[in-house]
Amino acid sequence: MRIGYGFDSHAFKPGVPLIIGGLPIDCPEGLAGHSDGDVLLHAITDALLGAVSAGDIGTFFPPSDARWKGAASDIFLRTALEEVAAAGYRIVNIDTVLVLAKPKIVPIAGDMRARVAELLGVSPRDVGIKAKTPEGLNQDGVAVAHATVLLEEIKTPEGKLAIAVEDDVDAAVKNLVDGIEVHDTRALGRKPAFDTDDLT
Repeated sequence: MRIGYGFDSHAFKPGVPLIIGGLPIDCPEGLAGHSDGDVLLHAITDALLGAVSAGDIGTFFPPSDARWKGAASDIFLRTALEEVAAAGYRIVNIDTVLVLAKPKIVPIAGDMRARVAELLGVSPRDVGIKAKTPEGLNQDGVAVAHATVLLEEIKTPEGKLAIAVEDDVDAAVKNLVDGIEVHDTRALGRKPAFDTDDLT
């Protein structure tokens, strides 16, 4: 099992479409960002990448690269899913928290769960979306997202890790995945506990 945690924040900006969790939302202000500013998908992407020690969203899509200006964040999410699959894991469940004063998330939480689940290829029951308001924090102009993901190994009947990669994944990614050699390090044992009496 692997656990990943992701965090992101973006300021609200007039005249920008608001997209959260891959879901367009009717609102006079959107979220400023180099891409589409989808704070929730960015946090989930970082959680997935972190769970398999693959870096973060900036590693793959640096804001200095003009190619990602205004890009849809599901592109970033798909790359993270490819990294998870290449490492031999799959999603068990994801839990998220949105912290924002506007808009109200509760009325659209079901649609947002369904959309995020669709993008991740999991059941909506495996996606948690909660919303909080930043009471007393003077953050009404900002949206914040936290995401935690639990992964499990993909195994064949023989017990070896299986690499689950979509047929339409880039050929270069497929070639990379085909060359992965999986090592089981569980037999190496645990390191001795730190001795608090030994300060040298």
